Amino acid sequence: MSTTKTYQALGLMSGSSLDGLDVVHCSLKITNDPVSVSWKLLTGETLPFSDLWTRRLANLPAQSAMSFAQTHVYFSYYMGELVNDFIKRHKIQPDFIASHGHTIFHYPDKRFTTQIGDGGSLAAATGFPVVSNFRTQDIALNGEGTPLAPAADRYLFPGYDFYLNLGGIANVTANINSKYIAFDTAPANQIFNALAQLSGTDYDEDGRLAAAGKLLPDLAQALSQNNYYQKAYPKSLDNQWIRQHVLPLYYEYPGSVEDRMCTAVHQLVDETIRSIKTILQKEVFNKETYRMLVTGGGAFNLFLIKLLKEKAAAELNIEIVLPEKNMIDFKEAILMVLLGVLRLENLPNCFASVTGAKRDTVGGAVYQ
Repeated sequence: MSTTKTYQALGLMSGSSLDGLDVVHCSLKITNDPVSVSWKLLTGETLPFSDLWTRRLANLPAQSAMSFAQTHVYFSYYMGELVNDFIKRHKIQPDFIASHGHTIFHYPDKRFTTQIGDGGSLAAATGFPVVSNFRTQDIALNGEGTPLAPAADRYLFPGYDFYLNLGGIANVTANINSKYIAFDTAPANQIFNALAQLSGTDYDEDGRLAAAGKLLPDLAQALSQNNYYQKAYPKSLDNQWIRQHVLPLYYEYPGSVEDRMCTAVHQLVDETIRSIKTILQKEVFNKETYRMLVTGGGAFNLFLIKLLKEKAAAELNIEIVLPEKNMIDFKEAILMVLLGVLRLENLPNCFASVTGAKRDTVGGAVYQ
């Protein structure tokens, strides 16, 4: 029998770009048979991390097991402080909190992924139920555990053929006649931010550094030789792998920051276009025109979007659509609310067609 419930919840997202904790307050109504969702973003903020926590998260993969265990718990209480202040300022009483945590390791080929931020500690710190740890069951069933975004693409943002999220890592989703394909395409904001910091800024505002540079063909060629780009999907990228195998190529190349930044933007756009061509060919997905929704912090990079629009229109006949600013900023945190609701309703929130797992899964641990 079909039932309908309404939730008000917080979604928390800490991405690889380390710009802070995205927190949203959403109202979401769900009908379970068949699944349909209506929703509204009520409030959203990015709460910057302290310098101490930015350094701690960036350096944690190389620390001791004791430091890791401590940080896993302490980060929960730190998030709890940020969330409690958000709740107090906005006078919110959520039904639950859905937290992604912060990814430290992601090695699906070795059967594990690790997002720190203990859900039990966060529940204790805030006094609200917490749903977290959304990826591990999918990986246990031989999936990639990511991207999680297709749940939002399917239920919250219908009507597009492709969805591109430009976060620390870029990922693309394809809606092939209601079959969803998704995977990471290339490193994105974490490369741009790392290069911008060489010029003394936190990020490349509006893509101005990239726009002032020129493409470095030798660097672009070296980057394109990376074996990840030749792998068949489903596939996903790990932050540590990027820092070990991709960032050094940018750091060591003897070009200006502007030229290296310009090359990084070209590389991301080229790999995204190539990934979409691969999907179209493999899935035999043929239309006269396509539409692609673009979200994530990289959507504010005007040089990137200009280049993407030109190449997508010329090579694939794809129209690029940018939603309102709040959707660009907070889509991933909104996704957490949806994943939490699907978990509480015992409905799949991670799809085998995306991850390659043995079956769809209902991912997430619940802490009362």
